Amino acid sequence: MSVMLIPLLVVFLVLVFGVGGFILWIWMLIDCATREHSEGNEKLIWILIIIFTHWIGALIYLLVRRPERIKLYGR
Repeated sequence: MSVMLIPLLVVFLVLVFGVGGFILWIWMLIDCATREHSEGNEKLIWILIIIFTHWIGALIYLLVRRPERIKLYGR
């Protein structure tokens, strides 16, 4: 019985992390495009990083740039 649950658990985990990563990616892409200030090429560079590195770039933006932007500009 437990042997049959392992593939279902793997499929469930892949779906959860896949959907979660996609939601994070879209959220950070929209956040960067709408709230990042357009000083120089910073906004364009962050958008390209998020697009080409998918959820890893979105996570980097969330953990590194977003708190810095909120501290500097208040949003």
